[in-house]
Amino acid sequence: MVNSTGSNNETDLSLKCPEDGKHGTAAHQLEDDECDIIGTLIGGYGRWQFLMTLLLALFQVPNTFHIYSPTFQAADRVYWCKRPDRFANLSNTQLSSQLISCTEWEFDDNDGLGNTWTSQWDLVCDKEWLKNVAEMFFLVGVATGGIVSGVLSDKFGRKRLLFISAVLQTIFGLALYFADSFELYLILRALLGLVSVSVTYAGLILAIEFVDGKWQTIAGMYNLFPLPVSYIMISGIAYLTQDYKNLQLCIGMPGILLCLFIIPESPRWLLIKGKTSEVKKILRAAARMNKRELPEDLDILLKPPISEDSNAEVSELFKSKYLRLITFCFLCIWFTMNLVYYGLVLNMNTFGGNIYLNSTLAGLVEIPAIAIAMYIIMKTGKKWLFCGTLMTAGLACLGAATMEGNQEMLWLKITFVMIGKFTISAGNTIMPVYTAELYPTAIRNIGVGACNVSAGFALILTPYLSMLTKIREYLFMSILTAWCWFGAIVVIFLPENRIIPATELDRRR
Repeated sequence: MVNSTGSNNETDLSLKCPEDGKHGTAAHQLEDDECDIIGTLIGGYGRWQFLMTLLLALFQVPNTFHIYSPTFQAADRVYWCKRPDRFANLSNTQLSSQLISCTEWEFDDNDGLGNTWTSQWDLVCDKEWLKNVAEMFFLVGVATGGIVSGVLSDKFGRKRLLFISAVLQTIFGLALYFADSFELYLILRALLGLVSVSVTYAGLILAIEFVDGKWQTIAGMYNLFPLPVSYIMISGIAYLTQDYKNLQLCIGMPGILLCLFIIPESPRWLLIKGKTSEVKKILRAAARMNKRELPEDLDILLKPPISEDSNAEVSELFKSKYLRLITFCFLCIWFTMNLVYYGLVLNMNTFGGNIYLNSTLAGLVEIPAIAIAMYIIMKTGKKWLFCGTLMTAGLACLGAATMEGNQEMLWLKITFVMIGKFTISAGNTIMPVYTAELYPTAIRNIGVGACNVSAGFALILTPYLSMLTKIREYLFMSILTAWCWFGAIVVIFLPENRIIPATELDRRR
C-alpha cells in the first residue's frame, strides 16, 4: 500500500470505497482520500506539498497587511481648532473659551500615531464618518470579489486567478502611496479589496487541493499561520513609520516578491476539466520530489470523476437537500464569524490602552489558537470544537461588556478581549477548512465564494460597530456576544463529514 508521506514498496492504485451496507442505506460519509487517485499517486503529504503550501501561505501576508492597516492609518488623533492669527497669543485653555468658526485643525504631534487619514484629510467633527467609509469601500470590494472570484477560479483555474489577483493587489497597494485625493484613495481601496479576497481564497483552495486526506485540514490551517504573524509585523512597522503613506509603501512592497513565485495549477481541478496531459506533468514533478514512482498506465488511471460537473454554476449550491443545508448554515456562520473576528480586530484601537501593544497581543494569542485548534481537530473532529469556540468567545465578549466604562478594570477588559480573540481565532481557523471539506470539488470554490459574500456584508458593518458605544458603552460587545451564540447554534446543524449519496458511490465504483 502507498504510504501517505513517503516512498512505497508495493503500490496499490485501487480506489477504496466503502462496502455496501456499512454506512446505512440513505447516504454514505466519505473522506476525500478514499476515492482520490491524485493522493494515491503522489501521497497525501510530502516534500512537494510542503513546499507548495509554504509558498501559498506567504500570499496571506500582504492580504493581512491591507485589511488591518486602517487600525493605524485611520486611528483617532488628538486635535483642536487651528487658532486664527488674531488669537495667536492665546493659550489652548483661553482659546477653548472663544466661540469661533473652525475650518482648520491642529493635531497633537506627541500622540504617538503620526500622520493618519484623520490628519491628512481633516476627517474630524462632521467629516469623522468618512474614515469608516474608506474602510467600507475596501470591504465592499471584498464582498463583491467573493462570489466573482469563486466563479472565475472554478472556470479558469485557481493558479491563474491567484497570480492575476496578486499582481493587481501589488499595483493597487503601491498606487495608494501616491494617492493625493481622498476620492482616489477610496477607489483604490475598493479595487484592493476586490482582488485581495481572490488571493486569499484561491490560495486556500490550492493549498487544500494540493494535499490529501487528513492533510487537507492541516494544510488549510497552515495557510492561516501568517495572519497573526502579520498582525505583529504591521504593528511594529506602524510604530516605526508613524505615517500612513510610509506604512502603505512598506506593506505594498512584499507583493512584488510573491509575484515571482512559480506554483502549478491544482491537479484535481485540471483532472475535473479533463486536462490529463497537464495533470501528468504536475504529478511527475511532485512524484520526483516526493521520491515516488508513477505507474506506466497513468493515462488509464487519470479519468475525470463521473460525479463532478465541470460546468457548475452558483445554482449547484441549492440542488440537493444536503447542499441547501450546508450552504444556508455556512452563509450564517461566515457572517457571524467575520462580524465577531474582524469586529475585534479592526476595532482594536477603541478598547483603550496602547494601540501597538494591543495589536501585538492580538497577534500573539492567535498563534497558539491556530496550533491548538489543529491538534484538537486531528483528535476529535471539527464540528463540536467549532461550536465550542463560538460559545466561549461569546462568554469572553460578555465579560468585556461588563467592564465597559470602568477605567480601573481596563486590564481585565483587555484580558477578556484577548480571550475572545483567542477563541474566535481558533474558530476562524476551522471555518474555511470545514467549509471546503464539506463542498464537492467541482463547486468548492463557488461555495467558498458565496460564503465570502456573506462574510463581506459582515465586514462592511465592522467599522461601524464601535459607534454603538456612543449609545451604550456595553452595546458593542453585547452585540458580539449575541452573534457568537447564534453562530454556535447554527453549527449544531452541520454534519461532521461530507455526505455523498449512495447512488453517486455506485457510479464511482
